[in-house]
Amino acid sequence: MTKLGDNLKINSERLWGAINETAKFGGTPKGGVRRLTLGPEDKQVRDWFRKACEAAGLEVKVDALGSMFALRRGRDMSKAPIGIGSHLDTQPTGGKFDGILGVLGALEVVRTLNDAGIETDAPICIANWTNEEGSRFAPAMMASAAYVGDFTTDDILSRKDIAGVTVGEALDSIGYRGDVAVGTQKFSGFVELHIEQGPILEAEGKTIGVVDSGQGVLWFDGKITGFESHAGSTPMPLRKDALGTLSEIVLATERVVTEIGALGTIGEAVIANPSRNVIPGEIAFTMDLRSADAGKLDAIEKGVREAITAIAAKRKVEVAFDKVWHKPPTHFNKDFVNAVESAAEELGYSHRRITSGAGHDACNLNNIMPTAMVFIPSKDGISHNELESSTQDDCAAGANVLMHTVLALAGVSSK
Repeated sequence: MTKLGDNLKINSERLWGAINETAKFGGTPKGGVRRLTLGPEDKQVRDWFRKACEAAGLEVKVDALGSMFALRRGRDMSKAPIGIGSHLDTQPTGGKFDGILGVLGALEVVRTLNDAGIETDAPICIANWTNEEGSRFAPAMMASAAYVGDFTTDDILSRKDIAGVTVGEALDSIGYRGDVAVGTQKFSGFVELHIEQGPILEAEGKTIGVVDSGQGVLWFDGKITGFESHAGSTPMPLRKDALGTLSEIVLATERVVTEIGALGTIGEAVIANPSRNVIPGEIAFTMDLRSADAGKLDAIEKGVREAITAIAAKRKVEVAFDKVWHKPPTHFNKDFVNAVESAAEELGYSHRRITSGAGHDACNLNNIMPTAMVFIPSKDGISHNELESSTQDDCAAGANVLMHTVLALAGVSSK
């Protein structure tokens, strides 16, 4: 860690106030947040963030996919900045910590350095990545994926939501299609603060999760085509029931991932033209498969595909099963992970190494630069839910670890 030791701390009250102030943009009656990517609430929080960054003396730029970059100058502007931040969008029934803690924690780091009159050797850049959640547009983490070259800008701009609105149209509607080409803003590395979104830290009484890896993810879009027929006059052996087929696919997926030791979820299923007394003839569904082991990820895909083929043949239906996203497992940079761990140790916070169960922008960025993450506990392991909660003390602890990690990486010593 830096020579500043543990004397420099962020302003816990200011960070907590910012978390609660921004929660009003898309706030829900249950205390959560509904702030879908590039919607009116996203515009509100983006405007707030831009104003707050400019007030902190940062230069704000926006790229062609709406990602926002707020630069704090360093002593040596020939050096690429250390990146910090996360995302401002939420799930449809999201909470007020997922993503935004990383952005507001980064902002609080800059505010604290400003208050203390500390200038880092390398610049620092706060990032708000567009559409991390993937709840309105697919894939998730699409802006950071385009940044590292997994998709072209035009490809992402053409992606549509369920209403047929493209990313480009949505950006224009809120005024956040920037004039900076994707990838223009360079980083020497990136550190992302985030809630754990799982139960491990809380269960073990640990304050900080030192994230050293992240699970790989496979997303699929499926479509089952059977045959609509009368519920009262079609014998069971003669049915081509799309919903019955999906039920078997769900159970088969559970069996495959359980046997291999991975995770599988069918999170969406839509019956076409549903009716109480009609056998479902067509269903669209999604599937999410995850593992931190690349070999296991390949094995569960193979197992699920074989099961679907067998089920479709038995039930005499057609099943389309298309892979729409593949994110390999992430192994974060050892030096950056060690910097996070050292900061937690020297600040006196209990901590442990941990694998991220969720995907994050840092996982994409790790493909082209050194990257690490800082986790704090999630109450009861709940996330992607309006009841999502973390304590003020834990939020402050995470921001303090982020700050001292950045100071160590950006280069600074006490004056």
